[in-house]
Amino acid sequence: MNLPPFQRLVDEHAPALHRFLCGMVGLDAADDCLQETLLAALRSYEGLRHDGNLRGWLFTIARRKGIDHVRRYAREIPSPAPPDRPAQPEALRDADLWNRVAGLPTKQRTAVTLRYLGDMPYADIASVMSISAPAARQNVRAGLASLRKDFT
Repeated sequence: MNLPPFQRLVDEHAPALHRFLCGMVGLDAADDCLQETLLAALRSYEGLRHDGNLRGWLFTIARRKGIDHVRRYAREIPSPAPPDRPAQPEALRDADLWNRVAGLPTKQRTAVTLRYLGDMPYADIASVMSISAPAARQNVRAGLASLRKDFT
């Protein structure tokens, strides 16, 4: 098996993982969750048995770390970043919207953040969430429908 150097994997996927975690756990906790994700991935990297979908593997770890965080802190809704904080990624500038995303049920929140912050197709979302592609599509659809109701 030909695994790329771990640093190359981090360089390629860390920005998307961070965006996903920002949507899942909020700006304040995303950095810590990303570090936990990368540490867990590094610990198990040499023992991988296949190198077919390393991006999906990383997102699966990130999702689990995000769920751990949410459970640990009882689904606190993240607050917008204070004004003196460095610039946010373009996709996270609408704090009200992402606070509402944070209030979605876990599966819907995860599916929406993977789709729009992780830029993942439904098949990859399904793989990360251990559900079928139609279920991934349904979770995104239901999450968006819920958000639309909030904005009308």
